[in-house]
Amino acid sequence: MDPITAGILGTLLLLITIFLIRIPVGFAMGIIGFCGFAYVLNWNAATGMLGTELWNVFSKYGLTVIPLFILMGQICFYSGVNERLYKSAYAWMGEIRGGLAMTTILACAGFAAICGSNSATAATMSTVALPEMKKFKYNPILSTGSVAAGATLGVIIPPSVVLIIIGLQTGQSIAQLFVGGMVPGVLLTLLFLSTVWYLCKKNPDWGPAGPKTTFSEKLKSLPGSIEMIIIFFLVMGGMFLGFFTPTEAGAAGAALALLISILSGKMSLKKFHMAVNDSLKISCMIMVIILGAVIFGRFLAVTRLPFEAAGWVAGLPIPPMVIIAIICLIYVIGGMVMDALALLLVTIPIFFPVVTAMGYDPLWFGVLITVVTTMGAITPPVGVNTFIVASMAKDVPMTDVFKGVTYFMGAYAICIAILMSFPSLVTFLPSLMR
Repeated sequence: MDPITAGILGTLLLLITIFLIRIPVGFAMGIIGFCGFAYVLNWNAATGMLGTELWNVFSKYGLTVIPLFILMGQICFYSGVNERLYKSAYAWMGEIRGGLAMTTILACAGFAAICGSNSATAATMSTVALPEMKKFKYNPILSTGSVAAGATLGVIIPPSVVLIIIGLQTGQSIAQLFVGGMVPGVLLTLLFLSTVWYLCKKNPDWGPAGPKTTFSEKLKSLPGSIEMIIIFFLVMGGMFLGFFTPTEAGAAGAALALLISILSGKMSLKKFHMAVNDSLKISCMIMVIILGAVIFGRFLAVTRLPFEAAGWVAGLPIPPMVIIAIICLIYVIGGMVMDALALLLVTIPIFFPVVTAMGYDPLWFGVLITVVTTMGAITPPVGVNTFIVASMAKDVPMTDVFKGVTYFMGAYAICIAILMSFPSLVTFLPSLMR
């Protein structure tokens, strides 16, 4: 069997082990990558590669950025930043029709900026937002849809664990990926808000207006969001101005989040222990996935499948943007049945050489596929966020939750179309750092 055929069969076998046998993604990639590498070359080469890659992956200083940003998000979660952020946004937005749903999306965007995870954002905001919207008689379709869709901003708005992984795997600057994700994150947030406005204009009973608040009450609510703003600007501003590396920014953000939590009296020793424990669990899971992806990537490299695919696609007599659109469609479909992080780690070794061979900016592509793949968090049949929200809203049928997120798919489609048409929206801010 020639190496390219082995690469194709190895990729198909990986999909089978993930979807049919249900082996965890990290282990599946590692096992198949190791066995495939041994088949194409030999056993000694495979064991040597395994030892080398184990050292190369886990001795990287840059990898420490992952647990630091996760710890920052967990500290904010256990100190109740999400609740204070929601109350602050509600004071300003709650009195207009659909305002609670808009408040939820804004709070999701704010919490995403210090959390970096869509599932964590979905779980935390569900506990705060769903009871409030139920109290004001919001339609369950709108309430659950706005929470599930708004929580996906956790992957796009920096700091994002997915953007960190893309940077590590493709050799790009994590700081520039973070800055590049800011405009798409704001754009998608505005499109979500527009979606809520349109739905409530079309169906006024879906989002009744809440009680009015005075201007002084609005001002009094601002301290609830100031701590998030301070942490965000410390992390992103420090990286943009060159004061911090991504790892240093993560450490500074986690330290500031802990300091604010202690001074506000919201962080007990028990909560801190829980935050550290959860950070370790999540970090270990991600590390296993990264190692598996690296091993599988080495297997694909020796088969030369990515490079042959890149040469073949680059030579096709069709416009390059059509090829990008096809790749995006593959990511949308893949995101429906696979976790976003796992999907990216499996496919980047194949598609990244294709895109760079066509001359596209790798930074733009990294942010674009992050947005595209994130749609999978709210699309059936997997739709991790929808299942999390449905588990929190036990009185709402799963069909209503999926129906709710469907209304926000248009916002995703518009955002992706804009980013494909105007790549400078992603690359302009990072270019100021170069």
